Amino acid sequence: MPETTTRKKERLKLTPCKVSKDGTVEVVDGKSFEVMLNPLNYKRDDSICYKDDEAQGQSASNLKFNVVKPPGFSFDVILDGTGVVDQSAPEVKDQIRKLKDIFAYSGEELRPLVTKVLWGTTIFFGCLTSMSVDYTLFKPSGEPLRAKVTLAFTEFMSQKEESLRANRKSADLTHVVEVRAGDTLPLMCKRIYKDSGYYTQVARLNNITNFRDIKPGTRLFFPPLR
Repeated sequence: MPETTTRKKERLKLTPCKVSKDGTVEVVDGKSFEVMLNPLNYKRDDSICYKDDEAQGQSASNLKFNVVKPPGFSFDVILDGTGVVDQSAPEVKDQIRKLKDIFAYSGEELRPLVTKVLWGTTIFFGCLTSMSVDYTLFKPSGEPLRAKVTLAFTEFMSQKEESLRANRKSADLTHVVEVRAGDTLPLMCKRIYKDSGYYTQVARLNNITNFRDIKPGTRLFFPPLR
């Protein structure tokens, strides 16, 4: 009988990050929230804002470009305290408390922490813009047993990273590499930096969300190491 292997299902994980003085985004060690059930889907929003310079008395509008808004990212998370999904799961109220702790206000940075969203090959760094909780199942006492949490984020990028992305074609900053067949971002970082761990920073600067699905021929910018 042939031997079969099963691959462990990757769950969506939320990890808080801090922004260092030099503009580098670093993961906060020892803190993360792994969902019990992966989302059924997620939504990514890209939007462009215009100014309407319509003069008084005119019916025609004259839209002028204003700004490109940072991308948005949103999804639903199910929290279950019935024991059906995970018998060792804490109560829903405790799960919500742990989830909120990921977005805790940073007294050092004077704002909530940046969040790293990682699910399989999808990666996104953003600031939480809204969190709504819909309680859907209760004990006879009224204690919640299940809840749907909707999380929405706006992409975060430090001023240093914005500058590097905007100037990635400049001669003094350019280290552009063309993706070859079979390449992945971790593999390319291993080849260039001798450390595959830099793939998250490279993905951010190149606006990549799926770091294992990069088409051959794509040209990527690799920033100089600090």
